[in-house]
Formats: sequence, structure tokens, C-alpha cells
Amino acid sequence: MNRHFISWRRRMVALVSSVLALAAPVATQAAEPALLPIFDAHLHYNWEPVPYYPMDKVLALFRQQGIMGILATSRPNDGTRALYEAKPRDLWVVPFIRPYRIRADIQTWMDDASIQDLIETEYKRGYYVGIGEFHLSGKAAATKLVKHTVDFAVERNLYLHAHADDEALEILYSHNPKARIVWAHTGFSTAPEKVTAYLERYPALWCELSYRYGITSGGKLTPEWKALFERYPDRFLLGSDTWINERWDSYGSTMSDYRSWLAQLPKDVAEKIAFRNAERLFKR
Repeated sequence: MNRHFISWRRRMVALVSSVLALAAPVATQAAEPALLPIFDAHLHYNWEPVPYYPMDKVLALFRQQGIMGILATSRPNDGTRALYEAKPRDLWVVPFIRPYRIRADIQTWMDDASIQDLIETEYKRGYYVGIGEFHLSGKAAATKLVKHTVDFAVERNLYLHAHADDEALEILYSHNPKARIVWAHTGFSTAPEKVTAYLERYPALWCELSYRYGITSGGKLTPEWKALFERYPDRFLLGSDTWINERWDSYGSTMSDYRSWLAQLPKDVAEKIAFRNAERLFKR
């Protein structure tokens, strides 16, 4: 065989081997499954984390964790405005008005007329989708100012994001049955059968699942919650509740835990809870 041909063939074999070697990592990477997109329906960008999690770091974290959108609130509302007005290219920001200026307002906002002024002033910015997260326990929800807040939201087609116990939740609906409520934490430990009763009674109630106790046991969905998700796939949302810096530090593990149990549901159910319900509710 001609030695020139042999030399050419060896060069070609070497070239093909090099190309395959370079392509191998790309092929391996392409084979990895994409992260299930998640809409974070309970996100706080309060003033405390800003020195540790400036805007560029926060947005990078969302990209890394496959977060396609956030329900943004903050104390005060500066953090929400910063997120929304940054208009990040790859993040959908749904801003809610938080009725707090300082942490002490959590305990007194329901009787403080100046908070109503805060809500109305913020609303004039023209881009808010809801009010909250706000905290209510028991009969603290029965004040005239809380009723005014509920009516204000209904009249303007706004959602309410309520951190409320069972009694307060029922009082909110008694103020105005047309209220649309995202129930933060789904009552923390309210029994699944009672959650079912609320979903039946209040068609404009959606359950957000941050800090929600009892969904899994040993990493597996409990039969009660699996049945609940499959029966009401349109009524649940996920959230991180980044109310302290430690929740930002553990953001990745929070989202990993969600994806772990979502993978135990039918694909269409998992996608609704992960992000499609938020798209249906908040897209304008």
C-alpha cells in the first residue's frame, strides 16, 4: 500500500478521534434532563439580605435553580420594586404590595390606618398584582381595616397573599366572598381533609406550600397529599419564603426537595403545581 495513503489515513483517523473526543462532553451534557421550571410564589427580598445577596447574585441564583418567575414581596416594598423595575430578561416578576414598612408592622398593620395609605400609594404605581404577604391570626382578621383591604383588592382585581390560620382565613372570605386568596403555607399543619373542604368551599383559594408540614414522609409523597394534588392540580403553588438570610442560603435545597416529590406525580400535575398554575393566575 502506498505510504502516502497510509500516512493520510492515519491523519484522518486521528482527526476523527479528536472530533469525537471534543464532542463527547457536549453529547453527555445534552443528554442530561432539563430542570423542571418552577415559579416561586412566596419570595421576599427584604432589606436584610441585600448586602449578602445583591441583585446580580439573586438573579444568578434564580437562573441556576431553574426559576422562571417569582411572586415578589418585600419589607419595605423597595426590594419588590427593585426586582420588578430591573426587568430581568429571563425572569417573570409578579409584584405584590406588602403592608409593612418595618418588622413590627406584622403585629399592628390590621389596626393601622397609615398602612392603608401605604397600600393605596403603592397601588398607584400601576403594576402590582396583589397585596401581601400579610399575617393574621384568629379574630385579628375581623377589623374594619382588614375588611377595607379585602374590598380594596376585590374592587381592583388584586390577589391577597395571606399568612393566616384557619379562623382568619374564614374571616377573610366572610369580609368578601369574591376575594382571591393565595394561602401562604396552606395553614402549616391544617389536616389534608380540612384543606380539601376549604378548596371545595372557596373556589378562589390557592394553596402555597412553603414550610408546609406532612407532604412527604421519608422523601415520599404521603398518600393523602398525593391524592390531594391529583384531585386539585390547579389549586397549588410552590414557594421558598426567603424571610431570613438562611432561607436564601438553602434556596437550592428547597427547590431540589420540591422537584423530588413533584417527580412522583403525573407530569401534567407536576407542571401545573410547578409553574403552569402561576401562569394561568398571574399572566396579564
